[in-house]
Amino acid sequence: MKIAYFDCFSGASGDMILGALVDSGLSLEALRAALASLKLTGIDVKAQRVKKGGLVGTKVDVLTPPGWPHHRHLSDIVEIIDKSGLDQNVKEDAKGIFQRLATAEAKVHGTDIQEVHFHEVGAFDAIADIVGSAFGIRQLGVERLYASPLNLGSGVVNTSHGRLPVPAPGTAELLKGVPVYSNGIEGELTTPTGVAILSTLVAGFGPLPQMAIERIGYGAGMKELAEQPNLLRLLVGKAKEIFEEDRIAVLEANIDDMSPQFFEPLLEHLFQEGALDVFMTPIIMKKSRPAVKLTILADPHLADACSAIILRETTSFGVRIQEAERRKLRREIIEVQTRFGPIRVKGGYAGEGLLILSPEYEDCKQIALSKQVPIREVYEEAKRAAKEQGLGTGDSQENPDFSRTPNP
Repeated sequence: MKIAYFDCFSGASGDMILGALVDSGLSLEALRAALASLKLTGIDVKAQRVKKGGLVGTKVDVLTPPGWPHHRHLSDIVEIIDKSGLDQNVKEDAKGIFQRLATAEAKVHGTDIQEVHFHEVGAFDAIADIVGSAFGIRQLGVERLYASPLNLGSGVVNTSHGRLPVPAPGTAELLKGVPVYSNGIEGELTTPTGVAILSTLVAGFGPLPQMAIERIGYGAGMKELAEQPNLLRLLVGKAKEIFEEDRIAVLEANIDDMSPQFFEPLLEHLFQEGALDVFMTPIIMKKSRPAVKLTILADPHLADACSAIILRETTSFGVRIQEAERRKLRREIIEVQTRFGPIRVKGGYAGEGLLILSPEYEDCKQIALSKQVPIREVYEEAKRAAKEQGLGTGDSQENPDFSRTPNP
């Protein structure tokens, strides 16, 4: 599988992403043709090799005619993309990025998503950065995209809404769930367009995944930084690991003085909040008191919400939180038709090889009760139907000897 990794040591912006893609082998002529399909006349892109802090990268600039409108609504941009000659996957990626931008803007300005008036990101250079990045990633054949934590910069930035702290409110909204840091460099290193592209298209943020590197590209930003080169590095290669990767929050609390009856509504509330898994482990605390260690696995951006539930609804005085790397199988869920009725089945893949077929328990349980048949019979029928109806048509079949990660 071909993967790519954005190393955002000097942040990320739309033009830096586009520059890194061109520097990694994206044809400038192919990019021009893709942008021309938007049918917006007078637009062109140029690329030049520049030096930043002694290192060479590619700077991509979008050339627009004078007086080009900068303010557009989401519906205007979606219409431009839909009427273009772009591949459907590129269209969906680009629209997804703008949808994410609009959602963030609507949140911080207290308005409806369709009323959002794009300013800087409504200009054609931003439209070209977003559409061009979506096109370029597909054109390079990248099947899975990753990125490092984002260096945000510090201080203030000038926007159409005045001087705002870094990260600006819209950028901060887009950054929810994304690992970030600042090494003290003054100025905005990561822009709203850069965050929107990466947070929409990236499968996971974290350290460099195991890969055999084939190409390295550098996209140059506009600023000259005294502290380090203002470059975004892109590494493209083949995955050495066939599992998906992400990061999760692990929350723990020791509870020794709460009625066992209170755990059921607590678990239900945590799952409703979006927890990936909740489980309890019997432990012995000080003075030989029997207790329960409550463990919650959740997306990092849900750590605060889950902590609040634990502290409100249990007798614990504290919650321990840490982030952990996770390896997981790619999942696919389809509804299969069986002689008992429709049943959802989840397939777990390593690369394209199917490792696990797992019928949904609640579906099997309901059918077993309604049809008065053993749940094991329903379960096996669902697995048989899934194989016949196309779930798991990869190169590999189920392999019980393969070491696999448990769910979730």
